[in-house]
Amino acid sequence: MRMRQPGHQQEDLIARQAAEWILGLSADDVNRRAEARAGFSAWKEADPRHAEAAARMERLLAGMEQLRSNGTARPASRALQTALARKGRKGMGVKLASILLLLCLLAPTAWLGTQERSLAFWTTDMRSGEGEWPESTLADGSTLMLSGLTAVNLAFSATTRKVELVQGEILVDVARDASRPFVVVTAHGTIRALGTRFAVRREADSTLVTMLESQVAVSSADQPGQAPTTLVIGAGQQARIGSDGLSLLQPVDTANVEQAWRNRQFAAQDMPLPDVLRELDRQRPGRILFDRDELARIKVSAVLPLKDTDDALQLLVNNFPELRVRMLTPYLVRVDLQTGERNGSIRN
Repeated sequence: MRMRQPGHQQEDLIARQAAEWILGLSADDVNRRAEARAGFSAWKEADPRHAEAAARMERLLAGMEQLRSNGTARPASRALQTALARKGRKGMGVKLASILLLLCLLAPTAWLGTQERSLAFWTTDMRSGEGEWPESTLADGSTLMLSGLTAVNLAFSATTRKVELVQGEILVDVARDASRPFVVVTAHGTIRALGTRFAVRREADSTLVTMLESQVAVSSADQPGQAPTTLVIGAGQQARIGSDGLSLLQPVDTANVEQAWRNRQFAAQDMPLPDVLRELDRQRPGRILFDRDELARIKVSAVLPLKDTDDALQLLVNNFPELRVRMLTPYLVRVDLQTGERNGSIRN
């Protein structure tokens, strides 16, 4: 499997052992739990990697009593027991045990994207799955393309045309209709246009607007103690709407942006690595796990393929040697830094 680092057999062994300790320490039987606690102490002292895994396990197990009281722990324990029992079939038992262990033990800050399919996502008018880029013609003749894991609501009337971007990124080609303004709305503000082509990307704490043709008026949402502001931007300009208002960013090459959408690519320009990984995560089944704080200082300027996110991850590894990417399974990837590495950049 691509990008699997040396020593993965030992990692699988530790994952299996840790999974077995979870079964013992969270068992329904009191005597089994007592025996497991005694052996667990010795296991922790045998290897620093055991102690590191144990620290995460102990945080998990602190809440197991609550799970046991409502019956949640028992089905999870059965699932893990079944996975461990599958010793054949080319190690599938170990792989499944590793998956279950990682799902339980990884810090919440590293598990990004768990809310990507929230109730709000499922109740929207239009939405896309991982790696899907559907394009639709709206009732007014405008075209709307959705990137992966994107969701929108539509509200068209005799006087207005409104698209609410709930999550993800859209490319809009607006049909001219002077009597009905076309507006894209996010939690951070609004983008108003008549006849134009632009992209809107909703991020966790801001909205990014990229102009390709004509002009739009970008307005920030109401903020406590801060009056809304409006900024008119034209082709080749980018603006960000955040909690601190509007900011005009560096100009972009519109041809490159168009090509990126056409070829299903992601163009990053001096972007924090966690934001790049989050985009790759939206475009693939499964999850990319990482610690945002650990990687936040790394800036990426690159054009990455989204049709095959394994290739995109490999490109990051090839150009940024401090980065470590571990393909735990085709659906579970861990990205972090080699020990002691905390700074750097990647460009292509």
